[in-house]
This record gives sequence, C-alpha cells and structure tokens, in this order.
Amino acid sequence: MRLLSFLFGLLLLIVPEVLRVYTIMPFPGSQEGVATDLRQVDLAYWLHHHVWWLRLLGLAFVVGPALHTLRTGGWLKRIGVLVPLALAATVFYLFNFKFMADRMFLPVEHKVMAPVADDGGAPNDLVIAVERHGEVRAYPIELIGYHHQVLDTIGGEAVMVTYCTVCRTGRTYSPVVNGQPETFRLVGMDHFNAMFEDGRTGSWWRQATGECIAGPLKGQVLPEVPSTQLTRAEFARLHPQGLVMQPDPAFMKEYAGLKDYDEGTMVSSLEGRDTASWQPKSWVVGVVHNGVARAYDWNELQRFRVIKDLLGTDTISVALANDQRSFSAYVVHRDTAATSQYEANGDITARYVVHVRADTIPAYQEYWHSWRTFHPNTTRYGEHD
Repeated sequence: MRLLSFLFGLLLLIVPEVLRVYTIMPFPGSQEGVATDLRQVDLAYWLHHHVWWLRLLGLAFVVGPALHTLRTGGWLKRIGVLVPLALAATVFYLFNFKFMADRMFLPVEHKVMAPVADDGGAPNDLVIAVERHGEVRAYPIELIGYHHQVLDTIGGEAVMVTYCTVCRTGRTYSPVVNGQPETFRLVGMDHFNAMFEDGRTGSWWRQATGECIAGPLKGQVLPEVPSTQLTRAEFARLHPQGLVMQPDPAFMKEYAGLKDYDEGTMVSSLEGRDTASWQPKSWVVGVVHNGVARAYDWNELQRFRVIKDLLGTDTISVALANDQRSFSAYVVHRDTAATSQYEANGDITARYVVHVRADTIPAYQEYWHSWRTFHPNTTRYGEHD
C-alpha cells in the first residue's frame, strides 16, 4: 500500500505540472492534430487554476511512505525514494521557472521611442505602424517579436501592439476590457498562436483574433486598432514626424536571436519560411472584407505587384510597394485618380490621395497555416474563379 500511495502521489506531482505547460507550448505534437481537437486549452486552463490542490494531494500521498522508507529502509530503498523525489522537484522547477512563456519572453523594461530622424535601424526592417488621433508610432517586428506585446499610449489612447513570430501575425488591440484598462502577460499558445492572460480575471486571449478563449470572459473580443506593416524606410517617408521604438538594452541578445526573421531566412522549424506557395509556412496576405476571408499568395503578389479581386460587392486591390516588402489593401473606386497612380508605380503615398485612405481595409501578412486555422472559411485567391 505504501508503494502504491507513493507512486500515485508522484504521478500527481509530475503529470499535471507537465501537462499544464505541454498543452500550451510548442512541444512536439502539442499544437496540432488530435490533441488540439480535444480542447486542450480548456484542460490547460483548468490545470493552471487547480494545480495547487493537486500538488497538496500528491504530497499527502508521498510524504508518509517516503518518511517511513527513509527511516527504516536500507540504502537501496532510500535511493529508490530520493531519486523519484528529485525527479519530481526537477519537473516542478523546469515547468514553473524555465518553460513558462512569461519566463522565456520578458516584457519591455525600458521603452524608448525615437523620432524618425534619430532612428538608427536598418531601412528594410519591418515595422508595425499605428496611428491614433494624429500621432503615429512604429514598432520593429524583430523587437516586439521577442516581447510578443508592447503596451503604449498613442494620441492619448492606450494600445497593445502584439506580434507572434510562430504565426507571423501582427495585431494591435485596445487593452480595455469591460470599460476598464487591462494589463496582459504572455501565458502560452494555442494552435501555435500566442495567448495572453489578463491581470484582472485571469482569462486567456488569442493574439491572432483578440478573442477570449478560456476563463470568465470567454467569448469576448478585444477591439482591434488599425495597423499596417511596412518597412522602416517607408514609414519614415510617409511619417517624417513619426516615432520608432528603439531596442531595449536589456534584451540585445534576445533581439539578435530574431535576426533575419523579417526576411524569412531564420533557421527555425517554427519561424522559418516555406518559399513555395501554399505550404504551412508560406507567406500570404490575408484580408477579410464584406464577410469574406481570402488569402493571397505572397509569391504571386511579388510577381504582379497588384492583385485585383471581388469580395462581396466591392472590388479590392492588394498592392505591393516598390520595396517589395510594404503592402496594403484598399477598395477600388473607378473615379479615384489615386488608384491608378498606386497601381502604376507602387507608391504607398498614393492611397492617401483623394479619399483613398478612408477606404483602406485591414490586410495582414501571415503564415498560411495560421491564416487558415483562424479563418477556417477562407478561400485562396484564384481557386474561386
């Protein structure tokens, strides 16, 4: 009986610790296939909020047999007790202090925004640009890709700029929940997409959609704030009075780990790029307009520079700028001179002429596996013709 009690207690000390992290981190098999269909996020959420009493129960089953063996058993039996206990302690340490998302990816400590004129970043670096009430700020992807989120105030409005490198998803949200300003921490991922936990209710929110997927606020959605992805040089040209986030000196080593992420040439099974089209890690531009979700192949966009399409009742264009990195999508108006100007020379400033800016629609560069996961009804450009 003592042996069975000891073994059962060990299972309670080890298995929940492993499962609550395994289910929401990119371990082999944890983010795809059958496991994700079983709503493992719900299991992980339950474990995160009940693991303490499982630990106490495990200790209750382990302590008595362990003390008895250490007092009365021979040295082999004592080793047979100490080794499993050391294993349980190691698992506790690893899965609480090493493998937790918020221990691996830390928040910004010193956020510095520099004027465009003083920004020393590489011109071709990609940034997420956000404009609110006349103020414009840019956040380099290779910086926020490590932190996953940056809270800021733009034009007097609180914003949360987010990025998930494993999905290649950049999104900006209003960090206000039920009328109250909220803070978030990185808690893990679901279907390879980053998840954040709010500080007030402990609910979990998906980065790619802003949807709360576990906890008391399940089903709510964070309001999205419009943002664009473009190069540092294009941002500087369009917004010479804008501000650009600078590297935090405390994380220079971590930023170096994302070198070449922008280009898709990182040697990483999670963050590299499939250069062929319509593979899991292929780049697409995703658009949702008039209730229709559609993906546009990045390789095709680079070949043609402008892709025209019909979404619902509107004709839209997805266009690539001269730098081959900055892009946008907008509704085409036959009476708008700026539309033809844009399509002729790829000049992004054209979309700001003759009311085109008011008709710009959200567009996101993303891995194909991510876009199709979070937009299950999406179609691929060309297949509907």
